[in-house]
Amino acid sequence: MAGNKQKVIFYIDGFNFYFGLKSKKWKKYYWLDIVPFCNQFLKPHQELVEVHYFSAIPTNTDGDQERQDLFFSANKLNPKFNLHLGKFMEKSKKCNSCGATYKTFEEKETDVNIATNMIRDVVQKNCSISILISADSDLIPPINFIREHDPSHRIMVYFPPNRFSFDLKNKANVYLKLESHKDKFEKAILPEEITLSNGYILKKPKHWK
Repeated sequence: MAGNKQKVIFYIDGFNFYFGLKSKKWKKYYWLDIVPFCNQFLKPHQELVEVHYFSAIPTNTDGDQERQDLFFSANKLNPKFNLHLGKFMEKSKKCNSCGATYKTFEEKETDVNIATNMIRDVVQKNCSISILISADSDLIPPINFIREHDPSHRIMVYFPPNRFSFDLKNKANVYLKLESHKDKFEKAILPEEITLSNGYILKKPKHWK
């Protein structure tokens, strides 16, 4: 019965996921329907509660922000998609070759936001299985806490393409490499055009084809 199904929540490290896809040159999968993509990994006795997606707004002007906004807008049409935005912090770096100083931006708050949401959902018993899509070993502390708080809670780690962490692998009940599941990416690509309720049409960015 549906009421007895195991409840599953996904937590996606957006930058880790994006740069994994980028490293494989899988541009067309940037335009991914996140909730259906995650749903493909569930067993018949499991139920997807929601997907938490963690990212930040780019600060450059080469169109990244506009493309990301389209991706977020398309996915937010699904009520199970929850977006959590961190921020970029400006910092100075020194060139190792010439010694010149230049400004760059570093994404902040993602790790903390993921940890907070994972722990909250376990403490509040919102799910019995947590699935983390990331290869960031900085997320081991919240996993350790969950293990102590509820040893029966299952934690799975899905590694983005070309991303892996032995430490996270050893902490997971189950792990898998998403690059081995290209068929699931293919089945979850969003339509080229999506019409919103107000009549506005979202179009897949040309750079992502």
